[in-house]
Amino acid sequence: MFDIGNRQGESGAVRDAEITFTEDGRIEGWVITEPEYVRKYQPGASVPLYFSAVLDKAPVGYGAFNGADIRPDERKATGVGAGLYLTFRTQDQESVTAKVGLSYTSVENARLNRETEAATLSFDEAREISRQTWEEYLGRIRVETPVREDKVKFYTGLYHALLGRGLASDVNGAYPRNDGSVGQIPLKDGKPVHNLYNTDAAWGAQWNLTQVWALAYPEYYSDYISSHLLVYKDAGWLADGIANSRYVSGVGTNLLSTIIAGAYQCGIRDFDVNTAYEACLKNELDGENRPLGAGKIDTRYFVEYGYVPHLDKGAGPDEAFMFSASHTLEYAYSAWAVAQWAKQLGKTDDYNRLMDLSKGWERVYDPSCNFVRPKKKDGTFIEDFNPMQVWRGFQEGNAWQYTFYVPHDAKGLVAKVGADVFNHRLDSIFTVSRKLIFSGGTEVGAFAGLQTLYNQGNQPCLHISWMFNEAGRPSLTQKWVRAILNEFYGTDGIHGYGYGQDEDQGQLGAWYVISSLGLFDMKGLTDQAPSFALGSPLFDKITIQLNDRYYKGKEFVIETRNNSKQNDYVQSMDLNGKPLTDTRIPFLEIVQGGHLVLEMGNQPKDRYEN
Repeated sequence: MFDIGNRQGESGAVRDAEITFTEDGRIEGWVITEPEYVRKYQPGASVPLYFSAVLDKAPVGYGAFNGADIRPDERKATGVGAGLYLTFRTQDQESVTAKVGLSYTSVENARLNRETEAATLSFDEAREISRQTWEEYLGRIRVETPVREDKVKFYTGLYHALLGRGLASDVNGAYPRNDGSVGQIPLKDGKPVHNLYNTDAAWGAQWNLTQVWALAYPEYYSDYISSHLLVYKDAGWLADGIANSRYVSGVGTNLLSTIIAGAYQCGIRDFDVNTAYEACLKNELDGENRPLGAGKIDTRYFVEYGYVPHLDKGAGPDEAFMFSASHTLEYAYSAWAVAQWAKQLGKTDDYNRLMDLSKGWERVYDPSCNFVRPKKKDGTFIEDFNPMQVWRGFQEGNAWQYTFYVPHDAKGLVAKVGADVFNHRLDSIFTVSRKLIFSGGTEVGAFAGLQTLYNQGNQPCLHISWMFNEAGRPSLTQKWVRAILNEFYGTDGIHGYGYGQDEDQGQLGAWYVISSLGLFDMKGLTDQAPSFALGSPLFDKITIQLNDRYYKGKEFVIETRNNSKQNDYVQSMDLNGKPLTDTRIPFLEIVQGGHLVLEMGNQPKDRYEN
C-alpha cells in the first residue's frame, strides 16, 4: 500500500497529492505538505516530496483510493487522502521488495536518484552497504572499556548525533530553493561539490554536535554550512533551520553564526568564506524587515539598547518579546563569536562593534541578587522577580539556569559573582539536582526540567558542569560530568528520547559523546585559537580518526591509566611525552595527531604543576 495523501507524524497537513501506477510498472507521484514549523516561520510555504518506486514482483491486482473511497482497477489518485494498493499472489513467507527513490525537486529526479543509487542493488546488498557505512561513520571514534553499558551509551549517542543529517539535494545537484523553485549546486567531475542538508534549528549545537563534527566529521560540517549559505544567497537571510530550504525554527535565536565561526576557527574553510562572513555579520546586526524564519527578530532592540528590553505582553510570537534576558545572553555570545572572526579578517570596526554587544550579559546582570534579570526599556529591572520562574524573560529555562549562560566570558562572570560564591552555588546546584537525576526525574517530557536548578535535558544548561574549570576547580567539573554521564544517561529504551530529555538532532547524545571523551569547549570552538577543556574520560582508550582532507594528523589517541568508576579525578596529564599543567589543549594540537595520557585517581586535584 502507498498511502501518500494523509498526514504522517510531524509532516504537517497535506495540501495536495498524486500517485500513478504506470503501464510499465512504476509507482510514482508526489505529496505537498504544510509542516507546522514552516507554517509558522514561512507562512504560505509548503514542502513537496516526489517519489519513484519499482517492485521486484508484478501485482495481480491494483486500485486507487482517497480515504474510504476505494476504486479497484484504477491506476491514479489525486488530492488529499490519495493512495494506491497492490495485491500479489505469494508463497508462504515470500516478500515483495520495493526500491524507492525520493527527491524534493521532481519525479524525474526521484527516478534518477533511484536508478543511480540502486538500479542493480539487491536488498541484501543494500543492507550490507548500510552496515559498512555505519561502521565507517561510527568507527571514526573508537572507545575501549570493559564496561559494556558505557560503550552502548556512547555509540547510541553517536548514532543519534549522526541521524540528524537529512539529505535534500539530488545526485545531479538539483536542490529545492527557498522560494519553491529548483536550484543547481555546482558540479565537479559530474558530482555536486557539496550536499544540501535539511536541519532543525541548531539551538545549543555549539555545545555538542559541532564539536563532534569538528573532530571527526569536518566534511559534513562544511556541507552543513554550504547548505545554509545556499538559503542565504537565495533568500537574503540565514535561516534558523531549514526544511527543503524553507525557513523553520525551534526557538528563534539563530545561533548559526557561532556554528559558522567555529568551523572557520577550526580550519574548516572550504565554503564561501566571504559570503559566510557577510551573512553572519548581517545575522548579528540587522533587524530591518527581518523575516520570522531568520530568528533574532528582536535584533534591532539588542543593537539599539545593548540588551533586549523586556515586555510581559506584546504582539507577534512569544520569541518577539517574552524572552528578553535569555535572548540578550545568546546574542551577546554570538556577537562575541563573530567578533573573533572579524578580528581574524582584520575588520576592526566590526570587531569593536560586536565586542561592545558581547557585553550585553553585564547589562542584564543584577548584582543585588547575583542573577541575570530581565530589564525594561527604561533601564530598570522587572518587579516581582522570581529566579525559578520559567517563560518570563527566559526561554525554556529560568534565571538559576541562565545566569551561567556567559560562555564567552566565564571568567568575567566568576569575577562578578566571586570565585568562592560561584563555586559554592554551582556545586550546591548539582548536589540538589542529582536527586532529580539532573533534570526532570523520571517524568517523560521534553520540558520536564525547565523549573529546576539545573536541566541536563535541554540546551541552555549543557555547558554549566564544565564551568568549574574557569573558576579554578577542574576537579568539580570532573566529578559532576562523570556523575551526569553515569546517572542521567542509560541503556533502556526510554533513555535518549524519554525522561526529561529533548534530543534535538542527537544533541544530548552528542553531549554524551564529547563529554565522555573528556573534551569540551564552552565557546563552541569560536575563539581565535580554539581549545578544548580537559575533563575525565570514561574510557580506557579513545582513538579519534582524523580526516586528512582537513587535518595534518592521522589520529588522536586519549589513554587513561588507573581508570575506574571510583577514579573520577585526573592526577596528571601528558601530551606526546610532555607533562601538561593547563587543563586546556589547543584544537590545533589535537588535529595534528598525538597521544594524550591521563593518570586517574580517587582524590580531587585542581593544580597540575610540574
